[in-house]
Amino acid sequence: MKFHMIRGGPVPVAPFSHAVEADGFVFVTGQMPDSPQAPGVLPDGIVAQTHAAMANLKLVLAGLALGLEHVVMARIYLTRFKEDYPAMNAVWRDYFAPGRLPARTCVGVTGLAYDALIEIDLAAKRPG
Repeated sequence: MKFHMIRGGPVPVAPFSHAVEADGFVFVTGQMPDSPQAPGVLPDGIVAQTHAAMANLKLVLAGLALGLEHVVMARIYLTRFKEDYPAMNAVWRDYFAPGRLPARTCVGVTGLAYDALIEIDLAAKRPG
């Protein structure tokens, strides 16, 4: 196994690696909707927070020479599920090619770090 911390990546909110790799699979820790330049500062609303979380996921994947096209599974956590689910889905769809959506679970939760509205984790598979 390899434990990865991406230089210039998102600042962890707890003791964890950005990603762990095992047997060609890469498990990316849930990313918050802040930025590496402003840890803990969140944009307003679910649309902006979804884009910000995706930007962090793309940053971690890029640091491992991977992209969203390698994602096989995602988990999304929402603190305002009923209110934010439709808008989050609209943003989510734009990040993946038609017909190439990863498997996914989305759950409502009572709270997230920084009082975020969303957190997303991923599993990716290296080609080959």
